[in-house]
Amino acid sequence: MRYMSLGGAPDEIGASCHYVEIDGTGILLDAGADPEEEGFESVPDLALVPERADGYVDHAVVTHAHHDHIGSLPVVLREFPHVHVHMTDATRELSDLLLPASARLQRRKMMEGESDADPIFDEDDVQAVSYLYFTHELEVPFDLTGLKGGTKVTGTLYDAGHVLGSAGVLLEWDEDGRRRSLFYTGDTGQTSQAVLPGADYPEGPVDIMLLESTLAADPITETISRRDEEERLGESIAAVLDRGGTVLLPVFSLGRSQEILALIDRYKKRGLVDDDIPVYTAGMMRAISDIYDRTRFTTPRVDDEFKVYDVDQSRLPRSSSALSDVLKKPGIIAVGSGMMFESTISNRIARQLIEDEKNGVFLVGYARHDSPAHKLLDARLEGPGTEVELSRVKGPQPVNCTVDRFRFSGHSNRRQLLELVERMKPKTIILVHGEPEARDWMADNIRYFHPETDIWVPDRGEIITVK
Repeated sequence: MRYMSLGGAPDEIGASCHYVEIDGTGILLDAGADPEEEGFESVPDLALVPERADGYVDHAVVTHAHHDHIGSLPVVLREFPHVHVHMTDATRELSDLLLPASARLQRRKMMEGESDADPIFDEDDVQAVSYLYFTHELEVPFDLTGLKGGTKVTGTLYDAGHVLGSAGVLLEWDEDGRRRSLFYTGDTGQTSQAVLPGADYPEGPVDIMLLESTLAADPITETISRRDEEERLGESIAAVLDRGGTVLLPVFSLGRSQEILALIDRYKKRGLVDDDIPVYTAGMMRAISDIYDRTRFTTPRVDDEFKVYDVDQSRLPRSSSALSDVLKKPGIIAVGSGMMFESTISNRIARQLIEDEKNGVFLVGYARHDSPAHKLLDARLEGPGTEVELSRVKGPQPVNCTVDRFRFSGHSNRRQLLELVERMKPKTIILVHGEPEARDWMADNIRYFHPETDIWVPDRGEIITVK
């Protein structure tokens, strides 16, 4: 088996894309795009497959529909036109919604001068290749053997517990008279969330594991209880509403927004938040919530009777005057983006709230260090009145409102990752999807607890051969 990372700079998380070659069969695991880059700078280096690995791609397996795992799929299919793409039914539904939306966003950014990069694909590209998608149920094997494959390769998807439709991937094949296996965790969440249960992976042992390491550099996630964070968020929301303020919850449209709406539903049923407090949502999250509801009986759920649209919510008005009226009254606004990038609804709303001390902005997801969300949190930690620039148009503003961070990650913490290694007992581990300090921490601790395990921390384009 040969492995090569095609996407993401070695010091960043983004553009997840892994090439695996098994006896002549070429498989891509994920086809992401870097949300921090524009144009073809954002996509994996697919030319490495023929140039460095002298290979071809027969199949692609997409673990879930987040942009950093699926955002370059149309580009992959343009470069390798005969690839068969494999995913869960829910990921297929989400990709049919999100990839065309990505094409429209790229076009709008170019036309409005926000980006000088050409779009990497358009809506016609997405429609033209969708017939190559094959969907699979969890824990049901399917064939991944390539045209020139010397041995049969099978794949099986397992619930990853990260977002709707997310899956880990088990590859199996025969080599020298014995069964070999590789397990790719994808993005894994082993703690149950408000809507989705935790990951349900196969028992080991496996020969090779591609292990994500997103939270491995963050010791705080080991000690924080999700239930405590849920309680703290509810109390913080109630405090802002009691003083007549507005709560802004910047959320990622896929995953976190549905989790937060489920929590708001619980707060209202408990009486922590008054039932007549309006909840406003907007944009893509509403369409995604509809997919969550339609698939609730066919995908793993904590409670398959819960519907996101049973949570009383109104569409956030677009006009400035109507929006101004909304912000004058106590209410909850859950909108994207989670990192509050410029030109997003959450950034626009935040600029109207942060100068008033009665309001609150509560961050409930990952925020890169250079994102407006992270800058807002840093400014508030320095003290009331510290200025932050959320928009080049608006300029610096004093931060007087309440700003706080709540840890509702859909990723496993580092203790859970080590427990997964202990359970699946891989002979070789390839650490992926983590910043350098995260992958280094995992490597050091796996070596300490499992000195017999071979560990790789690959750079992009580095070929790893496992015999």
